[in-house]
Amino acid sequence: MDDAQAIPPPPDGFVATRPRGPFSTHNGPYFERASAEGAEQAFFILPRHCNQLGIVHGGMLSAFMDGLLAASVGRAAGAPSVTMHLSLDFLAMARAGEWALGAAKVTRLARDVAFAEGHVQVGGRDLVRGSGVFKLMRRRGG
Repeated sequence: MDDAQAIPPPPDGFVATRPRGPFSTHNGPYFERASAEGAEQAFFILPRHCNQLGIVHGGMLSAFMDGLLAASVGRAAGAPSVTMHLSLDFLAMARAGEWALGAAKVTRLARDVAFAEGHVQVGGRDLVRGSGVFKLMRRRGG
């Protein structure tokens, strides 16, 4: 069975995200739902997301959190961004077969820079919390 067949329906309100860049597309699929406060995203932890110990890989969680925080910035700023700084705290472990649910919001929005914070939970327990600083990529002269 391939990974796509192993993914159950997402949690209530989540739908597949629109196509993303090659890196995120390869690591996904990701799901999102509307949020008044920022961004909410999820992914179903597959065996390919895990390390040799059978727990979700920190690199996968880092990439997911980076995208989650950037999504909250994009919604608040109306512009794409690139990561300037990412800080993460790994709080617990999770295994394949669980949904990772993330929420993020912008805490400060300046002309060219945005600050965001968020967390990822599995089964109601905090898995990762993080914050980031993002350079806004607004078009010049327009």
